[in-house]
Amino acid sequence: MVKYFYILTYGCQMNVHESEKIAGILKDLNYEPCNVIEEADIIVFNTCCIRENAENHAYGNIGMLKKLKAGKRSLIIAVGGCLTQQMGKASGLHKKFPYVDIVFGTHNLGKLKDYIIKKRAQKKAVIEIEEDNGEICEGLEPYRTSYPNAWLNITYGCNNFCSYCIVPYVRGRERSRRSKDIIKEAENLVALGYKEITLLGQNVNSYGNGTDDISFPELLRRIANIDGKFRLRFMTSHPKDFSVEIAKAIADNTKICKSVHLPVQSGSNVVLKAMNRKYTVEDYLEKVKILKQYVPDCSLTTDIIVGFPGETEEDFLQTCELVKNVGYSSAFTFVYSKREGTVAAKMKNQIPAEVSKNRIMRLIEIVNSQTREQSAAYVGKVIEILCEGYDDKKQMYLGRDGYGRMAYFASDVSHIGEFLNVKVEGANGISLACKKVEI
Repeated sequence: MVKYFYILTYGCQMNVHESEKIAGILKDLNYEPCNVIEEADIIVFNTCCIRENAENHAYGNIGMLKKLKAGKRSLIIAVGGCLTQQMGKASGLHKKFPYVDIVFGTHNLGKLKDYIIKKRAQKKAVIEIEEDNGEICEGLEPYRTSYPNAWLNITYGCNNFCSYCIVPYVRGRERSRRSKDIIKEAENLVALGYKEITLLGQNVNSYGNGTDDISFPELLRRIANIDGKFRLRFMTSHPKDFSVEIAKAIADNTKICKSVHLPVQSGSNVVLKAMNRKYTVEDYLEKVKILKQYVPDCSLTTDIIVGFPGETEEDFLQTCELVKNVGYSSAFTFVYSKREGTVAAKMKNQIPAEVSKNRIMRLIEIVNSQTREQSAAYVGKVIEILCEGYDDKKQMYLGRDGYGRMAYFASDVSHIGEFLNVKVEGANGISLACKKVEI
């Protein structure tokens, strides 16, 4: 009899790719994916704790399974990811939800198969959280669901300890995969027909630091030299480690997308220092200058946190001014989320919610205005996109150009996984309305 699995993923693209690894483990145990949670024989939560909303969302969904579990005693419920890796959260979670069968952390994902086998053989729950030992678990074969895009980890963990961020505490210290393993995986992905590869890490720019392996710019060059037509992206970059060599690598290789995500977080030096970001506004703008010097048409995106403890109106206005001066293609904007266990959680002068809400709405308007302006500049142009999927609501195919702008177009036949040319006939915020053309 076929057994089914269902995975709920919270957080960033790194978690999305980690869920592909979880799916690979489940496939190896002869489970098949299903689209209806009630049909699943095993449900896995891959959690995130970067922001409070993600954590609460996970708790809410776990709570909703109590009735399902009561009516289906054979159902296995497993919870892993960043939430469970936090100090004391694993035991607390099981006390709150005693019907959860398996609790595992970020450092023992590779043992999930063993935990499932163990749980099948006993009634007792399996709760195991391991501490960071500096090792990298190679050999997990992901069950990829994002064709024609593929995610590829090059680093794990983080050494930066930004004062607002829980990642170093739940993901451990930064460690880099061996370049030969990364390049081999990239070669396999291209051979399998994937058309876009995104290199992942909390700070990809520092890849190889402290090892005798190659640097990040050299890794970019070697992957870009793989035969075949594909695009290469990377995320996320830390400004303090962005270099001239990275900019040169982008400029010298047509396969590397001219699109860089460079989180600034704030336009105030006072706030940046309190965040422990290890750069100033002037340092950041110098990195932007370097990037634009070597890649003049590069699309630049960013992350910005509003309402960090102690942020004044003047600090916020400095952030708005920086956004206007840099001219981002788009930006991910967030209201500061207090995370227990971080330095910022203990800071005085926490900003009232209504102040943060007012500020972020003003910031979003500035960002959206820039995005609309840049999208409007596309109208009338012919661009090459990679078709990534089909939007059932719009009943149109969609894909991005090399700069990351999303395009929609109508077609009677599927073009998923193909590079094709489209003419931009209209723009709506961050997306483009297009028509297929032959060149």
